[in-house]
Amino acid sequence: MDGVVLIDKPAGCTSHDIVNRWRRLAGTKRVGHLGTLDPMATGLLALISGRGTRLAQFFGGEEKTYLAEIRFGVVSDTFDAEGETVPTGAVIPGLECVREAAERFRGSFSQTPPSYSAKKISGVPAYKLARANKPVDLKPVEVFVRRLEIGDLQGDQLQLTITCSAGTYIRSLANDLGAELGCGAILSGLRRTEVGRFQLTQAKTLEQLALLADCGKLTEALIPLNELLPHIPAAQFDELAVSRIRQGREFRTSPFVVPPGARHVRALSRSGDLVAIGELQLPNVYHPAIVL
Repeated sequence: MDGVVLIDKPAGCTSHDIVNRWRRLAGTKRVGHLGTLDPMATGLLALISGRGTRLAQFFGGEEKTYLAEIRFGVVSDTFDAEGETVPTGAVIPGLECVREAAERFRGSFSQTPPSYSAKKISGVPAYKLARANKPVDLKPVEVFVRRLEIGDLQGDQLQLTITCSAGTYIRSLANDLGAELGCGAILSGLRRTEVGRFQLTQAKTLEQLALLADCGKLTEALIPLNELLPHIPAAQFDELAVSRIRQGREFRTSPFVVPPGARHVRALSRSGDLVAIGELQLPNVYHPAIVL
């Protein structure tokens, strides 16, 4: 069970719940995620399984795309509909005012994570401090929103499509947009559709995964190791070279196969299996930094 599995997460469960479900189905303890989703959120949850967990470092900065729903005229301690919501009584702005205010949230800007988040303060998750009514002092972080499309505004509900950097909180964006407009706002719905190159259309539901497991076909849900990281150039090696690479020995690549100066290379066997990720040491000389 080595590779990436894409799951269409339902509402009402945590990302950790989904990780545990996959562990049971796949019979493996080695499972990681490429970005969590809040319990309220649905959509694409990418899990990396088995030996694939060794490749997790190469997925840390993946952009993510969301379909979001924002409700104006209310505020919440969690910045979403899961928290304690309070009406502000303010007038709901028109669509043009929303479009104008949203300009501030395109490109790079500083964002303060929600108090109810997994961000840690002196090793303690912020949400635990918030639940205990203890001070939560989270520093603003720089985030980047590459795409922010304003959809329909029906009553107090606004539809948005957002493509953003890893670490961006859509809940904070909703809260900050409401503050910018002076009416307050919360995130009332969220569905993730993309994580880097992975698409929601590729994902399986938990029910589909259970059926595959019952039929002994669960591997059909996996994107195998040799299909991951297609942006890293690849070179194939014979059986003797593969044996040496697995022993941690440096290996050479042809400049006609791997672009000169490429920082990393995927070392493949003749049958196409991913053997290692090599890191550049000298021109066309790579050290097997990760051996699979």
